[in-house]
Amino acid sequence: MTAILATNNFGDTRDGSLAGPIGLVIILLLAVATFLLIRNMNQRLRRLPERFPSQTDDTPTEEPPAEETDKG
Repeated sequence: MTAILATNNFGDTRDGSLAGPIGLVIILLLAVATFLLIRNMNQRLRRLPERFPSQTDDTPTEEPPAEETDKG
């Protein structure tokens, strides 16, 4: 009874399988790529100015009043 329960029924159990080492290499490559991307983004963020010039100035500009013409 214990021999039946102890058998490996989890798919292909080839000897010399490379799934473990290949998985490790993929995980290491992903970790290195993530590290390089974060480092590059930090460098780009440091180069940005502290504040961006706004599209419109905060102080109101003196514009001449619009001329109203009465067509009538």
